[in-house]
Amino acid sequence: MEGNVAQARPRRARIAVGACALAAVLLLALVAGSASAATGHASSTKAPRIAYLSFAVANSYDAPMLAAAKKAAKKGGATIQVFDANNDPKKQLAQLQTATSSGQYDAIIVQPIFGTGLLTAVKAAIAKGIKVVALDQILGPKLSTNKSQVKGLSGSIVQVPTTIGSQLGKLTVRACTANKLNPCNVGYLYDIKASALDIAIRKAYVDVVKSHPEIKQVADGQSFFTPANGLKAFQTMLQSAPSMNLLVGSDQGIEGAVQVASKDMVLVGYGGSEAAKRGIASGRWFGSVWQVPATEGRLAAECAVSAVKTGKACKTPNLGLPVVTKANVSKYSGEWPG
Repeated sequence: MEGNVAQARPRRARIAVGACALAAVLLLALVAGSASAATGHASSTKAPRIAYLSFAVANSYDAPMLAAAKKAAKKGGATIQVFDANNDPKKQLAQLQTATSSGQYDAIIVQPIFGTGLLTAVKAAIAKGIKVVALDQILGPKLSTNKSQVKGLSGSIVQVPTTIGSQLGKLTVRACTANKLNPCNVGYLYDIKASALDIAIRKAYVDVVKSHPEIKQVADGQSFFTPANGLKAFQTMLQSAPSMNLLVGSDQGIEGAVQVASKDMVLVGYGGSEAAKRGIASGRWFGSVWQVPATEGRLAAECAVSAVKTGKACKTPNLGLPVVTKANVSKYSGEWPG
């Protein structure tokens, strides 16, 4: 009898130790689960879930960017959920807050409409452990740098507005000189005149052309990123300033104007679209400052996937923004239709 009791005691001890170990494992799992819930995002890095906050999905510049991001995300084993702000900064802010609080995303790619207005919400997302990548537009008050302006940001895949403006100014000077326009009476097409983007581009443009007295700014208009509005604005500008002999604007605005512009009207764009490539190659457009939205979309998605899987921020790429004219247009491809 004593032998049986003696044998039972170690067995009970083993059971007790096993039960304690199991309880410890369950407790650790519970703590880990609570920590994951507290961060507000999924804990698995096998299939990163990305929220993609678009400036405006219907914009012909944005569509190839999104398509490239989706392709890169799929290649990296990630999924993308698209939020379309449709040019509404308040809506984009609400979408960012929703994506952050939902607990459904490991990363957020945001193409800011009004970058400074998103800073508090972006910092809140980063504090929850969500990886945030800025795409195309600057996330912060400084529009003259592509460097991150938010502590903890995982990536800044952007094109610098002031660089676009200065390159546009240089291209305008070249166009005036090449076409022997003196005076060079310029009509300037904004996209959205009050936007921080357009203000920064215009200021940098003026900083270049103001030292050329032969260049006169004779009319302004707005295209709102569409050829149809570009056409209407150009017609209005031409009525108010019939001496206008050169038009500056985004490729979308130039596309509209070229439909009715005389063959003597010199056209200078920025965007690097397929329409610009055709126009420059034919000699109808003088040139364009080249942008690469599809490349941006691919790099942003790759950055988001990498940041989730490794926890490390991405290097900031230099996307160039070269000036393209008929002399070198064969070397470039349009990454969006126009």
